[in-house]
Amino acid sequence: QVQLVESGGGLVQAGGSLRLSCAASGRTFSSYDMGWFRQAPGKEREFVAAIIWSNGRTYYADSVKGRFTISRDNAKNTLYLQMNSLKAEDTAVYYCAAGRTVLSKIEYDYWGQGTQVTVSS
Repeated sequence: QVQLVESGGGLVQAGGSLRLSCAASGRTFSSYDMGWFRQAPGKEREFVAAIIWSNGRTYYADSVKGRFTISRDNAKNTLYLQMNSLKAEDTAVYYCAAGRTVLSKIEYDYWGQGTQVTVSS
């Protein structure tokens, strides 16, 4: 198991940047696939990005491709989401999650508490 704590959220103007961090506690952090999700008021939680432990391959939602970058630093047990060219539509609570790939799908078993990102226009 792993405990996840997000940080780095805040208020930023459209066009600006933020870097979210997800600190993990657990000796097996590097063995987990990791992902970022977000949920805006009145909307369902949606996938943002993921990074696969075994090969480092990354995946992005179409809405953030070219603007967001997911990465991880296993030595620091930390997952990152670099968000550039932010839009008002990116406003949401962002969650990091850890899981395992099963039958080509990541099953997320652990979730952080979320961090608020607000983009003003």
